[in-house]
Amino acid sequence: MINLKSWAKALKRDVMTLWFALKHPLTPWYARAFAAVLTAYALSPIDLIPDFIPILGYLDDLIIVPVGVWLLLRLVPTQVLADSRTQADEWFLQGKQKPLSFFGLAIILAVWCFAVWATYKAVFI
Repeated sequence: MINLKSWAKALKRDVMTLWFALKHPLTPWYARAFAAVLTAYALSPIDLIPDFIPILGYLDDLIIVPVGVWLLLRLVPTQVLADSRTQADEWFLQGKQKPLSFFGLAIILAVWCFAVWATYKAVFI
């Protein structure tokens, strides 16, 4: 249980690190683009797959976000990561909560609306 809590805390810190790396001027464009998508998704107030759906509900929390974070930590330059980790640590030391991504919320809602529309078209038309 302690390992799971420390892993979740490290993941939360890494997401914030990538959020700061996204804004860093030395971050390459491809890492910045991927970081924008990943942090928007990770910081969104809702999940693409709601947690109440058995097994699939936690798929994003257990696979998609950690794999994306792992990959991005390898794409971002070392100096940018060091600067961004410092900023993330300061953020949490000040007692601030993780920011919410309304861009991520909009993307997820758009995906859900498209899925509802496509299902309607497939079933009723």
